[in-house]
Amino acid sequence: MSSISNEPDTASREFVKQSSLYQEFLAEREEILKHKWLESERLGYDIGFERALLDWIRKHREGWRAARRQQMAQQQQAAPAKP
Repeated sequence: MSSISNEPDTASREFVKQSSLYQEFLAEREEILKHKWLESERLGYDIGFERALLDWIRKHREGWRAARRQQMAQQQQAAPAKP
């Protein structure tokens, strides 16, 4: 029997890290963590990730995504076209 590794190879991991979907996930996660910190500071105790996530989605996600799409569109327009 051949041994099959459960770990993805390095090329696969790098592909995932470079994917736009993963980059969006990381950016959104960072915003949620900022929200968690700000709300925890405001309330004087750690609100936890789940509460911060739900609160951020309800209050900020739509606006953040719209601003992010606009920012990405502007960056694409500013970037020189590849030959």
